[in-house]
This record gives sequence, structure tokens and C-alpha cells, in this order.
Amino acid sequence: MNNKKAPRKRTTTAAPAPAASTAPAVPLHFAVVGAGLAGVACARTLLQAGHRVTVFEKSRGFGGRMSTRRTEFGGFDHGAQYFTVRDSRFARALLTAQAVVRPWSVSTVRVLDEFGHVLASAPPPTEPHFVAVPGMSGLVHHWAQPLAHPEQHGNLPARTLTETRVHHIERDALHPEQWQLRVEDASGGQQVLGGFDRVLLAIPHLQAHDLLLASGLAPQMRKALTAVQVAPCWTLMVAYPNAMQPGMSTLGPQWNAARSTHHRISWLARENSKPGRERIERWTVQASPAWSYKHLEDDAERVKAKLLKGFAEITGIRVTAPHAVVHRWRFAQTQVPLGQSHLFDPALGIGLCGDWCLGHRVEDAFVSGLDLALAVI
Repeated sequence: MNNKKAPRKRTTTAAPAPAASTAPAVPLHFAVVGAGLAGVACARTLLQAGHRVTVFEKSRGFGGRMSTRRTEFGGFDHGAQYFTVRDSRFARALLTAQAVVRPWSVSTVRVLDEFGHVLASAPPPTEPHFVAVPGMSGLVHHWAQPLAHPEQHGNLPARTLTETRVHHIERDALHPEQWQLRVEDASGGQQVLGGFDRVLLAIPHLQAHDLLLASGLAPQMRKALTAVQVAPCWTLMVAYPNAMQPGMSTLGPQWNAARSTHHRISWLARENSKPGRERIERWTVQASPAWSYKHLEDDAERVKAKLLKGFAEITGIRVTAPHAVVHRWRFAQTQVPLGQSHLFDPALGIGLCGDWCLGHRVEDAFVSGLDLALAVI
């Protein structure tokens, strides 16, 4: 899920949505499903424009694939590894998050063969690489503050429901011109929440498709999603606390990041080389899309063993890691994007956004969420 280039359609002339100087004539109530970067960019823009927003997130918090896995040995950016900046609106928005964004002066990324031998040292990046601190989730959490704690920002009309899965969208029983959502909480409790003027889905394209299908809605929108292809990714996280010995600054190779043609592994990064991270030696290892597809339903322990073997073959690090876990991302890296920044049906009042609309870069998620919000305001 590192940032390889992907075809995209973008707009670079507008500024990030500023706080509205005047309230809209008729504030609307938006349901935003998904609290990754696309969902947060969308919901925050709507809130700044003076609308009411309720965010639904099935996991425990904000982040999506920009989540950071916290452990006793330090954090792992087990999804997005870093980000670059090309869109002027994303660049301007980042000016509001300077406290949590740092350049990652990664040594030149190596390109390795399947045996871990260096085929080439890629030229120095032509654009800066950035990370958030203390982990990649820091950027999403920073921008989500008005959504998570509206009482600390002037009692904004916002609400966030985490560990809440939306499984059905239907017309509101009391106000048929509006929508209501059937949701399930972490304990299996069912609830119906209504009064939404618009429903915006900031979730993986297959999840959006299945939710619309289960709800019997938007057949044309569902059809548009069939061409999108997003690959899964198995991710290995390993830590070596015993490497912190006098005279031993690192364990294994002297490079900090590499792309590999190994039949299992496509990306490796030394987490402790990133700014604002704990010093304990830690690596995040991402399997190739093809290997992840092939082993998508394999037992996690079997996957871990295979990825540890590949990691050892590439890096030469063969000591047993005190900490080694894997995480499966079913929707990780866009192979074929939608080709436009978002989908919105004004007659229905239902819209879709996500990085899969434009590619798989962090910036793609932001631009998609922003563009959808601007389209529905």
C-alpha cells in the first residue's frame, strides 16, 4: 500500500474548503459512512459549510488504512506507509496540520530481486515523502477533532458513532423524503437512525456496492463500480527490541525501505527510521497483491510463517522476532480506479467517495472526499 503512481483525474485550482462565513440557507443532515481519510475530509468540509453531520464507523476509531497499530514495542504503520503531495488543495490543507506532519528523509529506496539482492538503488525521490506523527493515523485524528469532540469546537452539529456498522439504507418511516439507516453495534444490538437528507459512503467500493444492493438502491451507481479493481494485502509487523544494544544501531540491511520482486513480498520499511517514532527496531512488510490474492483466506499463522521466511530471505535477519503479527487488508491497493473523484446521484441524495475513485495514494482519498462534499453542498 505504498504510494506507486496510478492514473487519476484531479482538480488543482480550488482551495481546501474553508470554514463557511455564513450558514447555508437550509442546513442539511448528512450521514457519512466511513471514518478514514476520505470520510473525514468529506464530513469536516460539510461541517465547516454549516451542515449537520453524523459519522458512522464500524471499527473503534478514525483512520481506515491510515491506521497505526500500537504495541508495547512501538507503532506500526501497517496500512499507508507515507504520502506525497501533488494537489494544491491537499497542500493547503496540510498547512493546518503542521504539528503532526514530518518529512521522511528515507534513504534511497532499494529495488531488490527475489533473493534480496539489490537490482538498483532508485534515484532520490523527485517529491518529498511525508509521514504523520506519532503514526500515520495522527493526520486523520488531527482533522477529525471537530467530528470527534464537537463540544470542544463551539458545540458543532456533529456526532460520531464508532463500532457501528450500517447494513441497510431506506426511506425514513416518518419523513419519506429523508433517509434512515439500520445499524448494528459491536455487541450485536440493532438500531434505526433517521432524519438524513443525504447519505455519503466513504468505504471500499465492494462494501459500498453490497450495501446499496442489500438496500435495493442505485443500480446505475452499482454498475459503475464493477470496473473498479482493488487488491488485498497481507501485512507482517515484526519488532526486535534486543537489537537496541551498545554499538548496534540497526539490525540487518543498511537501507530503510525497499521494493522487492520477491514472489511473496513487495515492500519493506524500517518503522524506526521514520521521524517521531520509538527507537526499537521494527519492520513493516507488505505482501504482493498477487500473493495476497492467492492466500487471502489462509490461516493467519500460516501466512505469518511464510512472510517471516520471505523477510529473512530478503534482509538476512534470521533471529526470532519477539513480536510478529499479521494483518489482512481485504481492500488495500487500487489496481483499476473508477477514473473520477466521486459518484453522486442528486435525485437520490446518495454519494460515494474513496481513494479507489482516483488511485490508492493518501492524497487520492483526501481529494475524493473533498470533491464529494463540494458537490453536495
